[in-house]
Amino acid sequence: MAEVRQVLAEAAARLGGRVDAEALLLHVLGRPRGWLFAHADDLLDADRQAAFAALVERRAAGEPVAYLTGRRGFWTLELEVTPATLIPRPETELLVELALERLPPDAEARVADLGTGSGAVALAIASERPRAQVVATDASAAALAVARRNAGRLGLRKVRFVQGDWLAPLQGERFDVIASNPPYIEAGDPHLAQGDLRFEPPSALASGADGLDDIRRIVRDARDALAPGGWLLFEHGWNQGNATRALLDEAGYAQVFTAQDLEARDRVSGGRR
Repeated sequence: MAEVRQVLAEAAARLGGRVDAEALLLHVLGRPRGWLFAHADDLLDADRQAAFAALVERRAAGEPVAYLTGRRGFWTLELEVTPATLIPRPETELLVELALERLPPDAEARVADLGTGSGAVALAIASERPRAQVVATDASAAALAVARRNAGRLGLRKVRFVQGDWLAPLQGERFDVIASNPPYIEAGDPHLAQGDLRFEPPSALASGADGLDDIRRIVRDARDALAPGGWLLFEHGWNQGNATRALLDEAGYAQVFTAQDLEARDRVSGGRR
């Protein structure tokens, strides 16, 4: 057996930092982060050391921490994630913020989240706007299974999940807000072969030669699916603000805008019917 302090230090050296090492150790131990400060001198038994060492080696080989632990925090929620879903990222919380600004807390509204993955955007909105009717679509049955489990575990059982591409399974329905975090990376981008992206579903990342194929489809189809005065909001790459605004203008949206994330990068664009 070895002390928690020693095991953690060795793992941090292997991974080039403590953040990932701590997350993996706490996952193995089933403890909150504060536990480490009070129990650094505790001894780890051989089984837990072995389980931790195996996760450290997988992380050293590049596997995302979120997939190794099966969890990722987003908004105020703790979500299950699997290799069938994109890993929710902090910058996508801007999409949630912009949707909530357009959804009064005391009014009923209809919201669609296209390409929901783990359910992050749909469930964040539903948690803040309990009177809203939220529907989430995804082409992947495996991703929808994860999203449904997240909804059930979080007690957000009013959210409806439908399988299909973007708006295709919602024909005839109208929404006050349509939100989406679609694929927007260029198909040939070298980043797809680096870091966590190597392990995430390719269909949730890349979208044609310029990364805009799915956004074009969403912009085209969403206008007729919006109620009068309704908003389309979608995430995109830092260098796609000009192109996405042009698409929205060409499709006849009003009040077209692009919002920047905390790093002052173009991140979410939208327009109003």
